[in-house]
Amino acid sequence: MELGSRREGQQRQPLRHRRQKRVTAISPIVKYSLFVFTFFFWLIAGALLGIGIYARVEKGQVNAVVDLLADPAIVLIVVGSLAWILGFFGCVGALRENICLLKTYCYVLLILFVLQLVGAILGFVFSDKVEGQIGNLVETAIEKYRDDIDLQNLIDWTQKEFQCCGGENGFKDWHQHNRYFNCSDGNMSRERCGVPYSCCRPEGEEVVINTMCGYDFAPDTTPTEAVDRIYIRSCIFAVADWARENLFLLGGIAMGLAIPQLVGILLARVFINQIEDETELANQEAQL
Repeated sequence: MELGSRREGQQRQPLRHRRQKRVTAISPIVKYSLFVFTFFFWLIAGALLGIGIYARVEKGQVNAVVDLLADPAIVLIVVGSLAWILGFFGCVGALRENICLLKTYCYVLLILFVLQLVGAILGFVFSDKVEGQIGNLVETAIEKYRDDIDLQNLIDWTQKEFQCCGGENGFKDWHQHNRYFNCSDGNMSRERCGVPYSCCRPEGEEVVINTMCGYDFAPDTTPTEAVDRIYIRSCIFAVADWARENLFLLGGIAMGLAIPQLVGILLARVFINQIEDETELANQEAQL
């Protein structure tokens, strides 16, 4: 009996030794690389969400725009919220080695990447329809110009930066789509038949901006008559021309957005495979 027990102990000892020496299938490099990547992603999303909430609260609810695409604050809140939740799944999933959270993070990121890719291809193929939709969006933005300070600042920056005014119909869009600038007889606004100051051509080296420089146009003013005072080029065409002239820059920006998503998908997929391998090895050992 004593000899049999001794032999049984000698057989168990190498087995325990082999179990202690087994190398785990999970790589700490992959695990913490994924965590750092998703944590950085999560911080950026939190910053976007915070900025959007702050901007929305500062504007209040009296004249706040409720149109999603016409309110930069709402866009930031929606995008920031979705990215924050996705980053949270990635961070917690990486630290806790939770396959469910990691698969959610990986597949949602993959779906978003595919949607962006398909959207870019469709936008290129159906550029005319896209331009029409952009025109409708610009008209909505012009209509809401005085109702949202963030939207107003965005429009003013665009018109000054690209030296343009209005949407598809140029400065006439302000007379047609904005209740403060339209030329109707019932409009008693001082801005009647005018355009925002950002449409005005600069007069020398202005120290103080003349915010009334775009006022007092006649209802039948032609672009030829207005060209000395304001920009008459459509902002849609101006931005489109700029995009055609800076294709390499836009391509670089697109790659800068695509590569981090692909890295996140790849790291998550590799880590998921490692967790599954580790689980399989543990199950095999438990059966020994």
